[in-house]
Order: sequence, then structure tokens, then C-alpha cells
Amino acid sequence: MKLAMQIGYSGGFEESVAQVQALEKAGMDIVYVAEAYGYDGVSLMGYLAAKTETVQIAAGILPIYTRTPTLLAMTAAGVDELSKGRCILGLGASGPQVIEGFHGVPYDAPVGRTREIVEICRQVWARKEPVVHDGRYYQLPLPEDKGTGLGKPLKIITKPPRPNIPIHIAALGPKNVAMTAEVADGWLPILYHPDRAADVWGADLAVGAAKRDAGLGTMDVIAGGLLAVGEGAEAVRDFARPMVALYVGGMGARDKNFYNNLFQRYGYEDAAAEIQNLYLDGKKQEAAAAVPESFLAETSLAGDEGFVRDQIQRYADSGVTVLNVTPIANDLDGQARLIEKVKGWVG
Repeated sequence: MKLAMQIGYSGGFEESVAQVQALEKAGMDIVYVAEAYGYDGVSLMGYLAAKTETVQIAAGILPIYTRTPTLLAMTAAGVDELSKGRCILGLGASGPQVIEGFHGVPYDAPVGRTREIVEICRQVWARKEPVVHDGRYYQLPLPEDKGTGLGKPLKIITKPPRPNIPIHIAALGPKNVAMTAEVADGWLPILYHPDRAADVWGADLAVGAAKRDAGLGTMDVIAGGLLAVGEGAEAVRDFARPMVALYVGGMGARDKNFYNNLFQRYGYEDAAAEIQNLYLDGKKQEAAAAVPESFLAETSLAGDEGFVRDQIQRYADSGVTVLNVTPIANDLDGQARLIEKVKGWVG
């Protein structure tokens, strides 16, 4: 099992790089660079490529609507060149609030668009022939009746260092999860519950896996939670309350919230409704307090050594291959010691 962590998007590039450098030495395998509506993710990915040596640098995630498919491919190839083959292209649909509100782009057909983007990216990187794609959502070159008629098939000028850069996809809904299991190198679920994941996603994963090209190998599953080990570490679980409340309560409209639907599918129907009502009424602290204690405990890696090791095993048993953690300690040295300890447990 590999270790990964998510980097926030609130700025502080130098602090983020210093953290990654320290945790890289302690055994961190992958860092995911977020992009929402702050700074772009690629700037920090490039900075990390210059300042690190072994850690894989992943987009976590680049929204599919904010760039053309070929630009996504070019960007990943550029970071892969900078990092000497350490890039992972993380893709996701984000949500209509961000895509339509901040970018002014229609939020439509996320599953179909993602599938076509994956196909186009792999064609660009393979560099076997000029890129031609006649899909429902993307046509390369653009047909004459949709443009000037002057477009022609092109091949990326530079030669990507790897013809198959790993693609990880953030997916929650049934069709999106099935598509991810079919075409992606890795799956990035959010609010992952190791004991209930199979009930929610098992059938969808099986549908996609049945169509998967054997040449892709086994799909990685990337999930985890807050990490703290030792006496009193259980208190760290409460740090997740605001994030869970944000997603379950406020990430979308009352009748269209993917994360609220997921919480309901986990069996937390009453809590999902309460959290959303409180959050949308502006009572964010009350919404956070309404997040069930059981969910926080069962999705965290915060407790004494025995608890954390048992949790790691539960994640592994559920199919997780990359443990995505948020190390909580008093300082950076403490975070590094924590990662070194857990790295020893997961191999």
C-alpha cells in the first residue's frame, strides 16, 4: 500500500513545498494538488517538480470543463517532463456551482466528456499519429460546419517522456464510477467509508471492471482520512466535521448535492437532511456538530496505534491500494515522524 496526501488550495506555495519535501523523505509516495477556485493547480505541480525528487505529483483534481482535452494532455506531459516521469493526471467534473458560477461554462455530460478526454489524452501521449477524434462531445479537428474549416489533424510537437501517464478520476455516481473502473488507472472517491463502500459502489465497480482492457492493469483506489497516532488522538477526528458538513450540506443545491446523496446511500438519511438544512440556513457550526460521531470514527485514522493499524487493514480489505492521509501533528517534524511510522506499517 502506498501513502498519499492532499495539498490544499489556499495558497502558501513555499509552505506546501517545504511540507512535501519533508514528507517525501519520510516515505510519502504521492501528493495530490487541489484546484477549486483559488490558484490553479498546475503552477504548484510545476514548482513541486523542481523541488522534489521521488514523490509522484498528481492533480487532485483538474476540472474537465476548464481546459480542452488536448491542453489537459499537454499539461500533464509538461509536468511529466519537469518531474522526470512523476506526474499523475487527476480529472474530475467538480460541480455546477464552480463550473457555471466561476467559469461560466455549462455543466453537462460529465461521464461522457470524461471518457472522451481520457481517450484523447492517451492518443496525444502515444504520439503514433495526428490526433483525430470524432466523439459526441469533442471533435478533432473541428468539423467545417462548426468552424472555419481550416483545422487539420496535428501531432504533439514535443515527445512526452511517457506514452501512458497515469489518469486518476474523481467519481461518485454509479455511471461515473463504472466508467472510471473501465478506463482509469486510479479512482478518487471522497467521503469514502471502508465498511460501506462495497454496498454503495461494488456493483458499479464490477460493471466497469468487466469492460476493462487487461492492458491497463489493476485500478488503484485512493482513500483515507485524518491521521494521528497516540494518546488523545481521537480528538483529531472532529477536525473533519467542517469539511464533511461543507460537502454534505453546502456543496450544491438542496435538491442536487452529490455528496448528500452519497451520505444517504451510506445509511445516514436523517443526518444528511439535518446537516443540509442547517448548512443552507447559514448555521455552519451546528451543521458540523450534526455529523455523526460514528462516521468520523469509521473514516478516520486517528486513535491509538492499535486502532490506526486496524483502520489501515479495513481500508486495505475494502480495496484501497493508496492510503490518502492528512497527517496531524504539532509541527512538520511531527508530521514526518508520523508518516515514517505509518509507512513502516503499510510496507
